[in-house]
Amino acid sequence: MLPVVHETGGPPSSRRRRPRRATAISLITAASTVPGKGTERVGINAKNTGAGRISRLTSTATMMTMALTVLLVLVPAAFPEKITIGAIFEQGTDEVQSAFKFAMMNHNQNITIRKFELLAFVDVINTADAYKLSRLICNQFSRGVFSMLGAVSPDSFDTLHSYSNTFQMPFVTPWFPEKVLTPSSGLLDFAISMRPDYHRAIIDTVRYYGWKKIIYLYDSHDGLLRLQQIYQGLKPGNESFQVETVKRIQNMSEAIDFLRSLEELNRWSNKYVVLDCPTDMAKDIVVSHVRDVALGKRTYHYLLSGLIMDDRWESEVIEYGAINITGFRIVDATRPHVKDFLAAWHRLDPATSQGAGRESISAQAALMYDAVFVLVEAFHKYLRKRNDKNNMRRVTTSSNQPVNGTKPLDCYHNRGWVTPWEHGDKISRLLRKVEIEGLTGEIRFNDDGRRQNYTLHVVEMTVNSAMVKVAEWTDEAGFQAIAVKYVRLRPHEIQKNKTYIITTIMEEPYIMKKVSDTGEVLIGNDGYEGYCKDLADLIAKKLGISYELRIVKDRKHGTENPDVPGGWDGMVGELIRKEADIAIAPMTITSERERVIDFSKPFMSLGISIMIKKPIKQKAGVFSFLNPLSKEIWVCVIFSYIAVSIVLFIVSRFSPYEWRVLTISGSTDSAISGRNDPGLQHPHTPQGSPHMPTSSMANDFSIVNSLWFALAAFMQQSCDISPRSISGRIASSVWWFFTLILICSYTANLAAFLTIERMVTPINSPEDLAAQTEVQYGTLTNSSTLEFFQKSQIGLYSKMWEFMNSRKDVFVQSYEEGIEKVRTSKGKYAFLLESPTNDYINEREPCDTMKVGRNLDAKGFGVATPLGSPLRDPINLAVLSMKENGELAKLFERWWYERTECRHSDKPDTTKNELSLSNVAGIFYILIGGLLLALAVALLEFCYKSHTEATRAKIPLSDAMKAKARLTIGGGRDFDNGRRGKKRVLAAEVPTLTTFAPKYYAPANAIGNTEGDQVHSNTHTQV
Repeated sequence: MLPVVHETGGPPSSRRRRPRRATAISLITAASTVPGKGTERVGINAKNTGAGRISRLTSTATMMTMALTVLLVLVPAAFPEKITIGAIFEQGTDEVQSAFKFAMMNHNQNITIRKFELLAFVDVINTADAYKLSRLICNQFSRGVFSMLGAVSPDSFDTLHSYSNTFQMPFVTPWFPEKVLTPSSGLLDFAISMRPDYHRAIIDTVRYYGWKKIIYLYDSHDGLLRLQQIYQGLKPGNESFQVETVKRIQNMSEAIDFLRSLEELNRWSNKYVVLDCPTDMAKDIVVSHVRDVALGKRTYHYLLSGLIMDDRWESEVIEYGAINITGFRIVDATRPHVKDFLAAWHRLDPATSQGAGRESISAQAALMYDAVFVLVEAFHKYLRKRNDKNNMRRVTTSSNQPVNGTKPLDCYHNRGWVTPWEHGDKISRLLRKVEIEGLTGEIRFNDDGRRQNYTLHVVEMTVNSAMVKVAEWTDEAGFQAIAVKYVRLRPHEIQKNKTYIITTIMEEPYIMKKVSDTGEVLIGNDGYEGYCKDLADLIAKKLGISYELRIVKDRKHGTENPDVPGGWDGMVGELIRKEADIAIAPMTITSERERVIDFSKPFMSLGISIMIKKPIKQKAGVFSFLNPLSKEIWVCVIFSYIAVSIVLFIVSRFSPYEWRVLTISGSTDSAISGRNDPGLQHPHTPQGSPHMPTSSMANDFSIVNSLWFALAAFMQQSCDISPRSISGRIASSVWWFFTLILICSYTANLAAFLTIERMVTPINSPEDLAAQTEVQYGTLTNSSTLEFFQKSQIGLYSKMWEFMNSRKDVFVQSYEEGIEKVRTSKGKYAFLLESPTNDYINEREPCDTMKVGRNLDAKGFGVATPLGSPLRDPINLAVLSMKENGELAKLFERWWYERTECRHSDKPDTTKNELSLSNVAGIFYILIGGLLLALAVALLEFCYKSHTEATRAKIPLSDAMKAKARLTIGGGRDFDNGRRGKKRVLAAEVPTLTTFAPKYYAPANAIGNTEGDQVHSNTHTQV
């Protein structure tokens, strides 16, 4: 074993001296901080230990160096070909340095295929000073390196990149900064980056999730430049997105403070955060976010833009599984050679190889490992093309002349021009032609020295799920989603010997005090009964645990309260403060509560419902037979009846087919001829011609007859007249059709209105409630129902909230107060509460409340546990099992309907639909009223006729009324007997009125009065 060589740094002038001859060691590491005047370097023999012994500069070391130089000159054939490379690392890149050393060791120990041995000069810097860095680079060049490797910050990269292009020294780096200056010469760029560009991958991932707005957080200037690349990659269209907020953060605290400010502005919107920062900062931000009770969890989704998902995300840190995280991986651990590498990487000693000894490797370390083998492949190709391999040795002698004709590089040449390295252009072009399979996948480069044909794995770590691959992204095919099978994180074991604390709240019928039959005071869990008590027993039985039931101290479900520890009161606060392990109560699953605790699947579905006082049933009234049709319809029917009658009258007057000719024989009756009635005399017949026949035009449809015909058709009765004209028949037909449909509809609805007793409720829906102000309505304070109205974006519910908020007296402190207010308000107050409670109260005495309308929303009651509790998944499975086998339905039936206190015999029996007198009393009233009206009209006619006869005969009215009375009482018999007994006498004295002889058919009305009465007829006549 050869001794370790120690080199010293000196003042700048000493840099110009000839470099010392390198020793036959595998790895020489100069760890320097580049102090002011000199640099202390540490030699490391990586061939044996991977790390070296540290010793200071002594004169003895110088002598040993000279001795080794002589030895190497004497026995050059004892060693294989050696290629030296230079490496510069920033401080804090321990894992990257360990990967570099591991790659060097793997190559040098692989004796079967290696054609040369790599030697490396390593410098570790902690400064970005360009002058100091320049001296360090020149020192590396003077050592005779064939290529440079560097993992430096963007500030130091520009200097190293500039020297590389100036002296045509190949330079391989794990990553380029976002802004890389092009060579001033415009020719070949001698730098090659191992990290691929992934700006389009970020854009495609955001589009895949359908995010329209993102929040961009970054910690460095490179992060802002990446944002600029994202902006430049966006294209207009429907799939584009907007960068809503951009913020530079220096540490985790700044990020959390910024997220809190966003939360205060809008707590309920989904927030999609693109986080551009190192792995450690990203982990701290995620853990602090989850532990911060003021920040939401389910509404956040992080996209980690860097290749930081290859790092180890500890599964035992439950905070990582409590929020949605998506990121990119470049190392595919499923490939065989990657598995072999990770196994060897895991066997390394972390004490000597910092960052190693783990089951995973970061993307930066993997890229550095691949960078070494990219150089190895390029050197292999170069060696195969060289005919004279002796020229490869660039180890100089003390005479400052190159060995085998190879000229060294000197940054401090006094002549003012730069001499590039003679092999730099060839090696750089060979580097671009390298094609190997590395840890980061297929490695190829384009002409610009950028990776191509690479694959990124899009992984997702969802709530309660391990990290899984959801898609692949390639620079050629873009985003390609794959079928995902989420793997649950292995839950922690449930402690069987532990008594779990279950918190709940006193509320019927969920939890109630149990009273024993013997009056004994029950303690512990036996002192309670109810739906939630039985549910807790079933869950505990399925999980195999024991529990203790406790009533929440402040008698609240749980709302945000900054005055109490944890920021929440009630049962939610007890879970946050770990004062209870489970909460089984009528607690609604809400997004705000889901931020700080976990809920199981809902064990009961419900919604907000309306409770009102049960109205008194109304029986059918006297005129309930009119109810089948509304008042508007009855009014329209009356107007239709009058309109049809008028139309019949008009069309009958205008149609010639409704007129007929009547022929009247002459008469000498002075009673007839003396009246000069123009309606019975033809205008062309002289009045002095008593025996000449007269003719007249008659029309049956006078206005009175038209009304009578329309009424008969409406009542489905026949009539003694009917239209003859086509127009009259058309009008009659449509009227008959109208009355047919109307009567059928009326008859169909009449039975239901007369046989069923209805309850007329003032409110039947939320719309009815919001459209009036007479009936007030409210809900429970500090409840999820109140939050629903307060935050609803629906116009109807917003209007209801404005009404309730303007009347503070409508809110109540407890369900009991709200129910009592409903019962005592005489129908002027409606209570908004969960539907199960509404259904339960309606089954309790005094049975004077009822539920109306639909549920205003849909939600559920769930079993709550603290975030990350191992009980959540087993409780979920237990609830689903009980829902499937019907146990939950049996519990609901038992505590709601089997224990009802209300009788339901007063429900209408549809099998007994007989009518009572009160149902049809109205038609009797109409019948009696019609008969009385007919008698009154007959009396008026009697009086009017008597008056007319008395006036005509010039006799007293009393005599005329007596004569008419005798005719009315016994006139039928006397008239007939008298007419038969006095026929001959009257025939000689009174001329007989000839019968009407119609032209078309027999007259409708022709009345002859032998006593000289006026001829009566409803027929219109025209002489």
